[in-house]
Amino acid sequence: MSVGAPDREEYGPQSRPLPFERGTDGPRVVLVGVDGTRTSERAGSYAAGLARRQGAALVVVFVNSPNGLTALLPGVDAAAVQRTQDELTAEIRKEIQRGARELGLPITFVCRRGDPYVELRDAADEFQADMVVVGASEQAGHRLVGSVATRLVRTGRWPVVVVP
Repeated sequence: MSVGAPDREEYGPQSRPLPFERGTDGPRVVLVGVDGTRTSERAGSYAAGLARRQGAALVVVFVNSPNGLTALLPGVDAAAVQRTQDELTAEIRKEIQRGARELGLPITFVCRRGDPYVELRDAADEFQADMVVVGASEQAGHRLVGSVATRLVRTGRWPVVVVP
C-alpha cells in the first residue's frame, strides 16, 4: 500500500440491513480475501453474488504480502516490487468500485500488509464476519504445508467457503 493511502474504503450504497440476531437469518457480513489470482477473482465474484442475494455487506480484504526473501536476491529492485504491489492494489480498488456501482452493494475495501492468514483472520473478527470466502491455492507446496484456506477452516470461527 502506498504511503498516505487509507487502509479502508467504503463503496456503494451505505444503507445497512435491518438489525437481526446473528446466525439466524443468513450471513449479514461476507468477507472475501483477494490477491489478484484467478481463484481469488472467482471467490470475489461468488462472495459478491452471495452478499447481494442475502442483502449482506461485503468486505473485500487485499493483503499486500511481498516475499521478504525477494529483497535478498541479487538484481531485485525492492522499489519495483513495491510499485507492482501498488499497481495491483489500484487495479483491485478500481474493480471493486465498478462492482459496487453495478451491483448496488455496500462494499468495504480493506488493504493490509502482512501474513495473509493473520490479516484475514483479524479482519474477519474485526468486521464480525458471518462467512469468509477465499480462493483455493494454486501452489503445489500448499498441499504439503497448508494453504491460507486450510488454516482459516481449521480456525473454526466462521464458515469458510473455498472457491476452486
